Amino acid sequence: MMKFIILNLSLCIIFLFQATKILAQDTLNFPTPTGNPNQLFFLQRTQNTNTVVYELSMKKGVIDSLEPVHVFWICYAEKSQREELTELQRKRAYGLATKYISKDHYELRFLANKKYAIELMKGKDNNYHVYDQINQKQAILTRVYLEIHGGSLFSPNIENVLLNGIDPETGAIVSEKKKMKAN
Repeated sequence: MMKFIILNLSLCIIFLFQATKILAQDTLNFPTPTGNPNQLFFLQRTQNTNTVVYELSMKKGVIDSLEPVHVFWICYAEKSQREELTELQRKRAYGLATKYISKDHYELRFLANKKYAIELMKGKDNNYHVYDQINQKQAILTRVYLEIHGGSLFSPNIENVLLNGIDPETGAIVSEKKKMKAN
């Protein structure tokens, strides 16, 4: 009987530790990039605070139709410096494939997951935003957080994706945690 109680207590402690660990990862206090009026959204990962920023690419006050979104790093884990993506990062991980749909409307797909589409469009406020489905409703995407556990450099094991955004109708902050399917 005593072994059974100790075993159950041990399992409870392990469960609580794992639950606390997962909750802590979701609520890590990562820096938020600010001061960039062209910033559309940013992406962060469990590995470190370095942040991938997706910004509107403008030329002479007009959206660059060949590359409507420019992607770069802010290396918070170092000196918070801005760095361009490497060619490999741009083509295999964080870069975007863009497709012109119509004036002021583009389809964007992450090169790491071409099945997942988001949209760059001009909003009712006359500014460009990236839109995604959050809680089964179109929202302005502001942040993507990847919960990565294991895998390799070119094939990380992404367990969850946390999406943060703004409801364009109400201005309310919205978020959704999506479990990733195993490959």
